[in-house]
Amino acid sequence: MKTIALEKAVSMIPDGASVMVGGFMGIGTPERLMDELTRQGKRDLTVIANDTAKPGMGIGKLISANVVRKAIVSHIGLNPETQQKMIAGEIEVDLVPQGTLVERIRAAGFGLGGILTPTGVGTLVEEGKRKMEVEGQQYLLETPLHADFALVEAFLSDYYGNVVYALTSRNFNPVIAMAATTVIVDAAHIVPVGMISPDHVVTPAVLVDFVVAHDSDA
Repeated sequence: MKTIALEKAVSMIPDGASVMVGGFMGIGTPERLMDELTRQGKRDLTVIANDTAKPGMGIGKLISANVVRKAIVSHIGLNPETQQKMIAGEIEVDLVPQGTLVERIRAAGFGLGGILTPTGVGTLVEEGKRKMEVEGQQYLLETPLHADFALVEAFLSDYYGNVVYALTSRNFNPVIAMAATTVIVDAAHIVPVGMISPDHVVTPAVLVDFVVAHDSDA
C-alpha cells in the first residue's frame, strides 16, 4: 500500500522545493494538497503549472498565502494577486508559451535533452536561448523542466497507485507524473487492487510514490 496521510505527504515537501501542480485554471488541481501546503506555512516554492488559477482556488491559494517564490506558468491573467506580487517584486514569474511548457515537462519525463520549437523565434522569448536551423527553419532549443515533487489530482486510484483521470483533469496531471522525483496523487476514490482494468490506467503505479489517504484509510 502506498497510501499516506495528507499531513505527512505535505510535510515531505521542504521550503524552497520545486513543485509541479496539475490543473488548468484550477480544474484538475489537488485542492486538499493546496490547502495543506498553506496550512503548514510552506515558503519559497517554485511552482510549475499551466497557470496560477484565481484567488481562493487551486494555486491561487498558494499565491495568497505567500507560499510561492517563483511561478513557471503559461499565463497569470485570471489572478490579479499574482500580477500585483510580480509587479511588486514579491514573486518571480517565468511566462512560457503553453505548448512549449507542456513539451518541456514531457521532455523531462521522457529523458530527452530538450525540444526544438519555432514558437518565440524573433521575439523576446528567444533571448538567452540557443537557436538552431533545421532544413532551413529556425528553432529555439527549450530545455526540459523537472521538479522535486508532482502534485497530481485523479478520479480513481488503487492502493498500488494505478491512476485514472476524469474529463479535463486529464490535462497536465499525466505529464507531470512523469517529470518529478516524487509523485503524490490525491484521488477522489481509492479502490482495492484489481478493481481498475489495466486498459483504463493512464498513470501506472510505477510512476507514483504516494497516494493521499482518505480519512477512512489513514
